Amino acid sequence: MKIAQVSPLFESVPPKAYGGTERVVSYLTEALVRQGHEVTLFASGDSRTSARLVSSIEHSIRPTGVHHPWLAYHLLQMEQVVEQAASFDIIHFHTDYLHFPILKRMSTPHVTTLHGRLDLAERAPLYRRFTGIPFISISDHQRQPLTWVNWCATVYHGLPADLYPFQAQSEDYFVFVGRLSREKRIDRAIDIAKQCGVPLYIAAKLDEADEPYFNEYVKPMLRHPLVHYVGEASEQEKRELMGRARALLFPIDWPEPFGLVMIEAFSCGTPVIAYGHGSVPEIMEDGVTGFVVSNQDEAVRAARNIHTIDRKGCRQVFERRFTVEHMTKNYLRAYQQILSA
Repeated sequence: MKIAQVSPLFESVPPKAYGGTERVVSYLTEALVRQGHEVTLFASGDSRTSARLVSSIEHSIRPTGVHHPWLAYHLLQMEQVVEQAASFDIIHFHTDYLHFPILKRMSTPHVTTLHGRLDLAERAPLYRRFTGIPFISISDHQRQPLTWVNWCATVYHGLPADLYPFQAQSEDYFVFVGRLSREKRIDRAIDIAKQCGVPLYIAAKLDEADEPYFNEYVKPMLRHPLVHYVGEASEQEKRELMGRARALLFPIDWPEPFGLVMIEAFSCGTPVIAYGHGSVPEIMEDGVTGFVVSNQDEAVRAARNIHTIDRKGCRQVFERRFTVEHMTKNYLRAYQQILSA
């Protein structure tokens, strides 16, 4: 099959540090190539791929600090897609809604995976205007604000089975991995660690938009002797930190569409303590891969009892549900469904 994958340009594929969408696009693209499909990846020029790479910008946008012209580069990317559309059997977009206007110019079958939250005010009128577009959700919960759009499938994210080696034994610390934004609730993670008397390592990305929140609220918390802020971690650093942690703390306060870091933890054998918002109850198996909680008292109690979770069981759930092979198989099934329709 001739397949196009269209990725955002903010990060390379795969990203050099933080970047969930681009990481998933990379895993899917490489798996499709290994299976013998002819894949073209539309992404930034510093991407690394076995597919044919088509770029509208030499370097990914966020690391180079090129903020203002990001839309121009994405428009160039969309024009490249249109020019080559007839050569593909199907085009798979991961670019939110940026490509909606070009779809009327193409006769090639296409599908869009929505990677973000859908409860924002502008979403409903936009999606009502562009009706009929086939969509894939990354969790069933993600669909709730827009249940009426043309959903074709839910496909959970998947990771290469050998990306994070299983760690049967843990060391005495918790870890927080993600973004330093309000909705990720690093303050809750710090409080859990302090109440348990356990060190917390924070491997987190700080976006420019979150700097005022970080400076006012988070920075003072980092002075506690149990708290260790390591900044935005590389893939290798994250692998080591997460693999040896007693637990990953995921005390979110927003409708998380998936939460890639949770399955990264499962693959290491590291259990997760997560607030039950968004997709968390779908991804977690409470009492097997960790604990799903609803308040801080429950979270602290879960953290104190995390030793009761079998790390081998976490890895088994990962292998049963969240490998790249599962994800690729489900995407190919969705492609065939769209082509048949």
